[in-house]
Amino acid sequence: MKLPSPREYIPATAAGRSFAVTSLINAIGTGLYLAGSAVFFVRSVGLTAAQVGLGLAVSGVVGFLTTVPIGALADRFGARPTLVVLQLWRAGGFVALAFAEGMVSFTVVSCCLAAAEAATQPMTQAVASATTEGTDRTRTMAIVRTVGFSLGALLAAPLLAADRVWTYRGIVLGTAAAFVLSAAMLSRVRTVTAATVQKKVNPLAALRDFRDWRYLLLTALNGVLNLHTTILLVGLSLWALQATEVPVGFLPVLILINTLVSIVLQVPISRLVDREGGAERALRLGGLALTACCLALAVAGAPSSAAVAGAVLLAACVLLTFGEMWQAVGSWELSYDFAPEDRKGVYLSVFSLGNTGRRIVGPALITGGVLAAGPAGWIALGAVFGVAGLLVTPVTRMLCGVAPASVEKEMAS
Repeated sequence: MKLPSPREYIPATAAGRSFAVTSLINAIGTGLYLAGSAVFFVRSVGLTAAQVGLGLAVSGVVGFLTTVPIGALADRFGARPTLVVLQLWRAGGFVALAFAEGMVSFTVVSCCLAAAEAATQPMTQAVASATTEGTDRTRTMAIVRTVGFSLGALLAAPLLAADRVWTYRGIVLGTAAAFVLSAAMLSRVRTVTAATVQKKVNPLAALRDFRDWRYLLLTALNGVLNLHTTILLVGLSLWALQATEVPVGFLPVLILINTLVSIVLQVPISRLVDREGGAERALRLGGLALTACCLALAVAGAPSSAAVAGAVLLAACVLLTFGEMWQAVGSWELSYDFAPEDRKGVYLSVFSLGNTGRRIVGPALITGGVLAAGPAGWIALGAVFGVAGLLVTPVTRMLCGVAPASVEKEMAS
């Protein structure tokens, strides 16, 4: 695979470059928070691990229920203004979270944040499409995804090392400041494509009135493939500790490998969508790589030395990373291509429900199902990934039969 030149990390249009900088700041703030959130919940808010899990599960349900109504509002008022409001909403929520104490306040604030958090991803994708042209939108999303989160996590490291309540609060308040700055810059970004606004919209009925079952099938398949995130954050480390002899100090190496490979290869992999059928192929390859990852994890659980288990876990991590990158670029492109121009907000929000659902059921599925079943659990999950990857082709073929006019025009050309 040809490595990218520095120029490939710069979007082609001025609007795209402005939006990329804005989103980069947003991603840095998110990465800063994610790196220290678990410690913050325990050390600053004063929660137990069980309380954190319960609060986040409740907030995940709230995010699931509010995403599509917010997407419907975006179809009426525009994706960019909606995203500006969401960023300010998130900033206010993080300020409140910094001073939350106890389970009740944590859950209330988390629920308010979840509504904005869940809607931010589809709105970011919609604005990226409005500020770029063609498949450059996928490359822009790839740039933001790989660099921003990593920089945020790096900034969090010295604050976490200080191990003080106010340094933990500083992480959360720094996240809020990043969102305010992102909103201010986003309000000045100009789009290169005219927004198609749907004047008559009922946000509360948007999901109920959604009738595109083919798009829902694609959403469900992508939600299954999105389980790679739960494997990385929960399954990989717990399985290594439970089933292998590798030392605890080896676990951060796996996360580092995932981060470095993503930074180097996410942009080159995004080139795949430039080819005919590339987005479909990317999602299919993602399923294949995740199947191989699960089989490797099953093998890692067999009796062996720490060195052998570590090598197999490393291979599994690389396979997981490739599955993650292929799934990301394929889902970005397909979800946008099959969304009608005047209902981008609703369609992209519906598509994001797959990932929101994964956040709700994923941890319990991996810990209570896959890990509890041992190697057989990983083999079964690998089979699920394989089936999901194979089903991508027939589902996209069905969608092509009812594709929006913009997609049909691109295919004809």
